[in-house]
Amino acid sequence: MANIPSYEVPPQLRDLAETSLEQARKAFESFIGTARRTTDTLQGSADLARTSTQDIYARGLDYAEQNVRAALDLGQKLAAARSLPEAAQIQAEYVRERFAAMQAQAKELGGLAQGAFQQGAERARAAVQQGADEARKAVEQGQDAAQQAANEAQQAAH
Repeated sequence: MANIPSYEVPPQLRDLAETSLEQARKAFESFIGTARRTTDTLQGSADLARTSTQDIYARGLDYAEQNVRAALDLGQKLAAARSLPEAAQIQAEYVRERFAAMQAQAKELGGLAQGAFQQGAERARAAVQQGADEARKAVEQGQDAAQQAANEAQQAAH
């Protein structure tokens, strides 16, 4: 085997390499931390959407139950009516009540859906903005560290 000449790396270059690696590690940790926080926030938004959807669905079932019960009550009242005018009055009253109830139900369901959408959109926007800000900061720190390492390498070479 050929003899390989012994070469000792100057302490300045070893220190520079250690410093550069530590700065790169810090920038990476900052970036990963940001990514994890963004993921957690987005998961929270998904959980909010699921909960809101479940609330809207449950409310819709409540309304369906109310409407079916009202229709069954109408049938019972119509069956007990003694005359055609009385049946017509019962029917007209039912239509007025159900129309008002369905308007209120639609308004409430629409408000629930709109509120859920707005909350989800705001959370997602905030998460994306925070993630972008933190990622930009991490990139800037990495660029600063790289520039500093390049400057130190250049000084060590001279």
